[in-house]
Amino acid sequence: MPADRRQTLEDTIREVLTSVSTIALVGASDNPDRPSHEVMAFLQGHGYRVIPVNPGLAGRTLLGETVYASLAEIGTPVDMVDIFRRSADAGKVVDEAIAIGAKVAWMQLDVIDEAAAERGRAAGMTVVMDRCPKIEIYRQGLPKRH
Repeated sequence: MPADRRQTLEDTIREVLTSVSTIALVGASDNPDRPSHEVMAFLQGHGYRVIPVNPGLAGRTLLGETVYASLAEIGTPVDMVDIFRRSADAGKVVDEAIAIGAKVAWMQLDVIDEAAAERGRAAGMTVVMDRCPKIEIYRQGLPKRH
């Protein structure tokens, strides 16, 4: 592919953030001081449906959404899986995201797993690592979705 036609990471991020609607946030916290809680609230405020996933909070309600123990339990299509877990745990989450047919695996800041990223890409997913969608929405000046 000619260099001028290659999609940059910035283009990929913009495409992801403008095309997805439903996001499963793995590692959701009910503590408002935690980044995962803040990002979930921010994404909801920007028009995304964000489904929290945390086995310790399963069955409870977080920011108006039922918390699920795993991606497999959600039971509704998910466009993107936002991973708030350590790098060592990211591979398992990416494999679960592949299993449920998610289009995007997004690993948060400092979450990097190259092998998991390769598995995701091989399964046809878009994979973003070591980035935060909240920061990227601000950085790219994306408007709220309604």
